Amino acid sequence: MSRSPDAKEDPVECPLCMEPLEIDDINFFPCTCGYQICRFCWHRIRTDENGLCPACRKPYPEDPAVYKPLSQEELQRIKNEKKQKQNERKQKISENRKHLASVRVVQKNLVFVVGLSQRLADPEVLKRPEYFGKFGKIHKVVINNSTSYAGSQGPSASAYVTYIRSEDALRAIQCVNNVVVDGRTLKASLGTTKYCSYFLKNMQCPKPDCMYLHELGDEAASFTKEEMQYKHALTSKNVDHTTY
Repeated sequence: MSRSPDAKEDPVECPLCMEPLEIDDINFFPCTCGYQICRFCWHRIRTDENGLCPACRKPYPEDPAVYKPLSQEELQRIKNEKKQKQNERKQKISENRKHLASVRVVQKNLVFVVGLSQRLADPEVLKRPEYFGKFGKIHKVVINNSTSYAGSQGPSASAYVTYIRSEDALRAIQCVNNVVVDGRTLKASLGTTKYCSYFLKNMQCPKPDCMYLHELGDEAASFTKEEMQYKHALTSKNVDHTTY
């Protein structure tokens, strides 16, 4: 009735509590009928219940019918194999996600606006009701002052405005795009974001307010940097046809 513990096998579950058997329970068979359960359930049945085997209904003996504890060497070997397998799995996932480093995903609740004057290049100003705040509740505003998207209009700032609701972001784009403010023509479109570096490495992100992606985005809204200009133009065109 004993089995050879192998880290590569799927974990065996206790049929009563449905928890994976501990390493030291792999060769634990409390009844002569061979019905295997974990030591916790065996102890519970013997001390708190009727003391009968759930399979054959015979009383459990004082000592388990078969119990061959693993040696320290076997335990250490299994732990090392499991750790190696986990590392290999993480490495494989990281390898499969490498290409995502150059991918950007359109976010339906994110507005990217360019052509902002220095007067407007302030998160608190853009959140005001007379500006982007009037379209809906804003989660976050990030300003980039080191841009010159406006061309002949001179140096200007850009901003990423993240709304709670995607419909508010679309309404903001429709109302703001091509509007002249402070003598500058604003250009607004749906913004994009990238994958978090921790996600790419299959690691837990330590930043609770991280705005990057931690799960796979919509493939239809994903594109590489080379595809960005073309697909982003199509996305913005679709926004113009959205009605409310």
